[in-house]
Amino acid sequence: MTLYLAADHRGLKLKEVIKKMLAARGDVFEDCGATTLDSHDDYVDFAIAAAEKIIQNTTENRGIFICGSGHGMDIVANKFKGIRAALCWSAEVARQSREHDDANVLVLPADWVDAKQAEEMVKIWLETSFSNEERHARRLHKIQKLVQ
Repeated sequence: MTLYLAADHRGLKLKEVIKKMLAARGDVFEDCGATTLDSHDDYVDFAIAAAEKIIQNTTENRGIFICGSGHGMDIVANKFKGIRAALCWSAEVARQSREHDDANVLVLPADWVDAKQAEEMVKIWLETSFSNEERHARRLHKIQKLVQ
């Protein structure tokens, strides 16, 4: 699995914390920006850059997107066919996004979670698999039909 990271200026600091955590775990990742603090950057640009990489193989690729509220990154990511982005604010929500919705992009709200919370969410999200329960698979199939 390759992880693609994206953050705007409001998510940059938290993304750097997550990068250190991923490196320590030995996870493979690519930083799609921002790489410098620019208060005039647009989250859209970084979300697009990462989403375009993820859609090349939505089974093997995943993403972690971070902006202030998380809303913008979530909206952009979910415009791409095959991406199931979930805006998460707790470890349990992150777990459920994988178990129930097979989310392949975790979106974090940097204004609302601290580094410790974010690290816990990322760890749980990466270590949780889709449940494959019939009801969840059925719902995902209905979603896939929307974008075909």
